[in-house]
Amino acid sequence: MNASHVRGAGTGGGSGSPAGGGTASGGAASGGGLPRRVHGGYALGSLVTGAFGTVPGLLLLPYLTDTLGIAAGLAGLLVVLPKAWDVLVNPVAGRISDRTRTRWGARRPYLLVGGLALAVLFAAIFAAPFGNGSAAGGYVAVAFLLTATAFAFFQVPYVAMPAELTDSYDERTRLMTWRIAVLALAILVSGAVAPAVVTAGGNGIPGHRLMGLFVGALIVIGTIGVFLGTRGAPTGTVQESEPSLRAQLAVATGNRPFRALLICFVVQSVGIGTVLAGVAYFASQILESPDAGPTVLFACFVGPALLVMPVWSRVGARLGKLRAFVAASLLFAAAALVLVAAPVLPIVVVYLLVAVIGCGYAGQQVFALAMLPDCIAYDTARTGRRQAGVFTGLWTAGETFGLALGPGVFALVLQLFGYVSSDTGLAADQSDTARLGVLLGFTVLPALAVGLAVLLLRGYDLTPERLAAAGPTKPVDQAQPTEPVA
Repeated sequence: MNASHVRGAGTGGGSGSPAGGGTASGGAASGGGLPRRVHGGYALGSLVTGAFGTVPGLLLLPYLTDTLGIAAGLAGLLVVLPKAWDVLVNPVAGRISDRTRTRWGARRPYLLVGGLALAVLFAAIFAAPFGNGSAAGGYVAVAFLLTATAFAFFQVPYVAMPAELTDSYDERTRLMTWRIAVLALAILVSGAVAPAVVTAGGNGIPGHRLMGLFVGALIVIGTIGVFLGTRGAPTGTVQESEPSLRAQLAVATGNRPFRALLICFVVQSVGIGTVLAGVAYFASQILESPDAGPTVLFACFVGPALLVMPVWSRVGARLGKLRAFVAASLLFAAAALVLVAAPVLPIVVVYLLVAVIGCGYAGQQVFALAMLPDCIAYDTARTGRRQAGVFTGLWTAGETFGLALGPGVFALVLQLFGYVSSDTGLAADQSDTARLGVLLGFTVLPALAVGLAVLLLRGYDLTPERLAAAGPTKPVDQAQPTEPVA
């Protein structure tokens, strides 16, 4: 079926509903066939999500401990608590975008306003108007909270869009492959270049101010790109979602596959967060390369990931999304466990292992984000209601909290192993015990989080056939148990 033949995505039993089978110019493209312009335009939004998802997790904790002189334990709290706010604000952003009606659609206005606000506020995080010390730490926490709020109003509508752009199971995988390819590029540019910008700016507060402006500019580019690139793209008719957080949670927990996938992905996000938080510390304390080390590590992490995207797409087509997701997660975990031997390994082997971790991360992200729209489509087919904002609001809340909790866990490890903070812009000399904490936090902790989390997927059983069988009058999981997944 070509891209011009579209189906309505509204709720209820009318011709615009999934059950009705009617067509509408504003409906989601059925059967796939989205134009390349939409693939590319939507993917550009990953410049925004990649930059904000990477740089704070990578540089904010070292900025607090090694530039502002904040103790590692307190610095971890300053990173985690503002992001914990997302657990509340993300579902709100989803509900608001579900209710929005504009000539630009339900989601795109938030991409523009949220993205531009995010760019300004991100630069403000590293402005350091109070110099260093406790007042500076409090300022960072408040600025980070405001930035996280702006990000919620960009990310939630952005993640909701694929379920409304197309009804095709396979097309959603292609859309996610484009998105994750750009995400990998965004991580490479922001994650590898941002530390170099800090160094070029003289380290310390001046270097971080320059870096904040650089990443803010990157966010602006991604915001304008996704807003213009999705202009005229097919979208479903979005209906009002549940009126309260409790009602939203009831909808989500009633969707057994979504529940299993969400719990697994949140736990894995904690592991990813520890990796991001540990890069600067690992480069400085284990590789003894504080200047070039973070950039090289990110190049090794993301460069191969860009190359393996087509491979993961073929693996998914052959094995199915679930099995491919598990395989990618286990590849990540195995390489991270081997990396614990980094102090005695040749540096080339260390970088090769980081590249393998990046390959696993790429697949894990591709398939998790391709399975999410399937969960949304399953709920729509089963209930007759299109509530993408509900699911993506909860999803992004869980993901961002996991990514924030990762640095908090890493900071706790640093505190327990005796890491010494500094206000000079350079890391202080550390004991062997502190360096051991850095090593374990960067390798064993993420390996366990990402690898063991796949056991939580026992409740996920969506296949193309199961999706096709679902319908408002034929709830396929009616006889399935609804107790929480172990």
